[in-house]
Amino acid sequence: MLALSGLGPDAGAPTVAFDEIDAGIGGNTARAVGERLRDLGGERQVICITHLPQVASQASTHFRIFKSVRRGDAVATVERVGGEELVAEITRMLGGDDGDEAASRHARELLAAA
Repeated sequence: MLALSGLGPDAGAPTVAFDEIDAGIGGNTARAVGERLRDLGGERQVICITHLPQVASQASTHFRIFKSVRRGDAVATVERVGGEELVAEITRMLGGDDGDEAASRHARELLAAA
């Protein structure tokens, strides 16, 4: 939060990137970080890698990144997700699977509250 609080409208570059911004936080703190990142996104481009649904749900644009191995080489794939695919991804981040109605409902609530 210290780093985020120093990034007002007149500070820094037009794009900022955060990796592992969710280390050691959860719950209401994660939501507060997500809200601050969302607000910061109104002033500049924000790229954030997170594993927390409370943070991810606050974004205006979502991408899923995954790694695979092809012929012995690691390959990173980036896919834009939205709609039901986004709900499924937030559900997965919550620890649910395709048939988990409670996690899916929670994912929809997180996205609606953003």
